[in-house]
Amino acid sequence: MTADRDRPVQRARKGTASSGGSPSSRLDTGGVRTLRDVSAGFVSRVRDGELGSAPIAVGLIVIAVLFQSLNPRFLAPGNLVNLTLQAAPLGVIALGTVVVLLVAQIDLSVGSVSGLASAVVGVCAMRLQWPMLIGVIAAIAVGAVIGVFYGFLQTRFGVPSFLITLAGLLAFLGVQLALLGPTGSINIPFSDPLVQFANTWFLPPWVAYVIAGLAALAVLGTGLARRRRRMRAQLPAEHPSVPVVRALVLAVGLGLAVWYLSLDRGTAVMPVLFLLLVVLMSYLLRRTRWGRSVFAVGGNVDAARRAGLPVTRTLVTAFVVCSSFAAIGGVLAAARLGSATTLTGSADTNLNAIAAAIIGGTSLFGGRGSAWSAVLGVLVISAISSGLTLLNLDASVRYMITGAVLLLAVIVDSLSRRSRASHGRA
Repeated sequence: MTADRDRPVQRARKGTASSGGSPSSRLDTGGVRTLRDVSAGFVSRVRDGELGSAPIAVGLIVIAVLFQSLNPRFLAPGNLVNLTLQAAPLGVIALGTVVVLLVAQIDLSVGSVSGLASAVVGVCAMRLQWPMLIGVIAAIAVGAVIGVFYGFLQTRFGVPSFLITLAGLLAFLGVQLALLGPTGSINIPFSDPLVQFANTWFLPPWVAYVIAGLAALAVLGTGLARRRRRMRAQLPAEHPSVPVVRALVLAVGLGLAVWYLSLDRGTAVMPVLFLLLVVLMSYLLRRTRWGRSVFAVGGNVDAARRAGLPVTRTLVTAFVVCSSFAAIGGVLAAARLGSATTLTGSADTNLNAIAAAIIGGTSLFGGRGSAWSAVLGVLVISAISSGLTLLNLDASVRYMITGAVLLLAVIVDSLSRRSRASHGRA
């Protein structure tokens, strides 16, 4: 018993020593966390199973090195520009999938909803001759209504979301086919602004650099503001050098990306829109009461209900967000192709969107993940697809490799969950 009682004290002394200061010195600095403390905390979290984005970052590096060694055009600026354009519609769909996974639910119909949204745009803008903007709004509204319908069925009757959305997959695919008619497609002129937006709109380099600089300044301002809040509350806070280093790393990384893409056509507007949606969702999930409810419901729905959180409203809004983003992704896919066809939102869209969310780090068990999971996951899937296309390999190989990566991601998630539980972090 004595040894067990003394073990936490010994770990605390060891952690203090590893952070480079005695207890008295840390007290003198007011509990300020330096870069060394932040690094030590990251290593400690990884050891305890809090892997975060580390596995997916390592996986991206391995994929890039492997395909670049097999085909020198893989990391060429032109191929990376195409990769960002192709990844944006799927990334938007995966972003909504992340939200519904966070509340420990699933939506198997995101592909069908995206295909239905593309058909709605085609019918409204081409056949009914409505303004394109009205068609886009109508498509997103259809997605939102579908989300409300799913949420109502799940919360009112307790039907598993797996079954509800499986039925929706078939039903909305039928509606899509009915809207497209016997031709199976509705072409959108290349001169239409929506198609131009998805294919030819690129930011001038100076605008892209300004946006990169503003993003770095936003990270710096947010970090310093968080530090001031914690200092006022007399809580341990980061040293000012920590947010400064984060902002510098982000500025250098984004600057290099803009410079490299500008060697070809530059930074496309559609991927920037996707990133803005990710930033918006990241803010809503991390900084609002609704976002905290999403994590709480996904982590333990009974505990969330006992704590007085609006569980029903949270579940319904999660389905609405998921279906609305699926509709936006369908609109972008139709704009990218210049037509709404039966292939828009086909079967692999469902699988790729869910796979992207899970590969990016969102837990299947709910309560863990972030909006940035969609970015990382869709980058992996798009990079695999692009690399195999450059190698002229069959689509069957792409499915097998993507499936293997998904299985590996689920295994890593299960192992990290077990490790967190053993270290008392679950």
